[in-house]
Amino acid sequence: MPEARDEAAADPSTGRKQQMFPQLSAAQLARLEHLGRRRAVAKGEVVVEQGAASPELFIVLSGALEVVQIGDGKELPITIHRVGEYTGEANMLTGRRSIARIRVVEPGELLVIPHDALRKLVQSDAELSEIFMRAFILRRVALISHSMGEVVLLGSTHSAATLRIREFLIGNGQPYVYVDVDKDPGVQALLDRFALSPADVPVVICRYQRVLKNPSNEEVADCLGLNDAVDPAALRDMVVVGAGPAGLAAAVYGASEGLDVLVLESNIPGGQAGSSSKIENYLGFPTGISGQALAGRAYAQAQKFGAEVAIARPATKLQCDGQLHTLELASGAVVKSRSVVIASGVQYRKLKLPNLGQFEGVGVYYGATQMEAQLCEGEEIIIVGGGNSAGQAAVFLARTCRHVHVMVRGPGLAQTMSRYLIQRIESSSNITVRAFHEVTALEGSDHLERVQIKDTRAAGEEPALPATGGARRAEHGVQAFAVRHLFLMTGASPNTGWLEGCVARDEKGFIKTGPDLTREDLAQWPLDRPPHLLETSVPGVFAVGDVRAGSVKRVASAVGEGSICVQLVHRVLAE
Repeated sequence: MPEARDEAAADPSTGRKQQMFPQLSAAQLARLEHLGRRRAVAKGEVVVEQGAASPELFIVLSGALEVVQIGDGKELPITIHRVGEYTGEANMLTGRRSIARIRVVEPGELLVIPHDALRKLVQSDAELSEIFMRAFILRRVALISHSMGEVVLLGSTHSAATLRIREFLIGNGQPYVYVDVDKDPGVQALLDRFALSPADVPVVICRYQRVLKNPSNEEVADCLGLNDAVDPAALRDMVVVGAGPAGLAAAVYGASEGLDVLVLESNIPGGQAGSSSKIENYLGFPTGISGQALAGRAYAQAQKFGAEVAIARPATKLQCDGQLHTLELASGAVVKSRSVVIASGVQYRKLKLPNLGQFEGVGVYYGATQMEAQLCEGEEIIIVGGGNSAGQAAVFLARTCRHVHVMVRGPGLAQTMSRYLIQRIESSSNITVRAFHEVTALEGSDHLERVQIKDTRAAGEEPALPATGGARRAEHGVQAFAVRHLFLMTGASPNTGWLEGCVARDEKGFIKTGPDLTREDLAQWPLDRPPHLLETSVPGVFAVGDVRAGSVKRVASAVGEGSICVQLVHRVLAE
């Protein structure tokens, strides 16, 4: 594999060589001098070993450093840092293990800056912050795009768990190498080496040392050390449950204002918005931005200001008694905090079909990212739902799919979808909106093969349906579609089951806050003051974003609530 630096310079789509590998000026080096210490190094000395925790930043004052990645006993070159250049990528912000080895190739002197000093620098020095942050992010993006990870995933497109793990790795910015047991000609040697069979997939191989068969996301996170830098025993000022737009906004504003913030994320930062292919009506992004990109930027921003994020650490219970709030995690750990912000979001409502679980991940999906688009390229697909998420998915997938059917139970899209998306759908020749239709059955073996669709209007009211090649008429207004991909975006159910018996919720399970709380809800309220605007029926516990009763289901409003909430947290902490 060519050096990542050379590929980045040659490829116009990623040609940001100067931003990825900037050379600091003499004046900039002088500003950094007091943050670290000078260290003389000899040729061949390893200054960072792959897998080392919380690496320091090394700036080359003289000599040169080479960066390589060790994979299956071989060294893959990444780049060489010379005078004025510096080491590190996104792990400098997270405190995660280094995914590369850094070795001296020309003797000289380095300026060594500790992790804590670097974090203070990116918070206080605007010019250097931009230089370092941009380089760190672009370097991680390059590693991901070139599959230069220390993780190997053996999987199959016929395995739902494979899709789950791939989404988990991508969503958490983890570079990895994917080997498809159905397509890769060299897979048998790898299977034999680790005494595996195709029936074992998905298999995650960490650093060619540890083998995990069909692991949970939590097991993958532990194997990769994603949470090594997080101290669950520390008493926090604020714990945020959920790293969607609302939770990340709370983390950014809280950490930037000096609070000790821990974010608990059960899966992938970004929440439901993170699965959106493109958001075009969010202020400040006139050309649009994918939910995953927006989440990635907010995630890096939160870590820049010092917020810690625990990945694959879902909260399972909130103890609502006492001044300190205690959260129990699925891992068995217990976290204590002076305040809690619940931003656990919502999930798409599942259809009441007996065999739905059989096809989840192998034909039935709840998000439309680039990965799903690759799975159904050139095929006919069905999207169920009439909201903006369904509209964004339809427009995005229509670029590569043969035909997209949008199924809605109501009369159309006007009442539930933004006008700009409706116009895009109406102007697309390969998108058909089918009003008054619902899915009644799924068929297939190891993968979805057919979907039964019913017209809910009375017989005689049914209009002629356009022929698309994948549908055939059945009796009583039912059609059988020979499609292998079904996207479900059908309303939202709040992720609040873990709060049973603690905070007041409405009849649908959404959390009630502020003026929406009734006298009965506040029967146990212990304070003289009423609850703050976003405060729940428990003092010091807040709810923001989609999980809150009466919230506007938009990214902008979720971000706004997350930021506003921090001001209310300050008031509670001052009491």
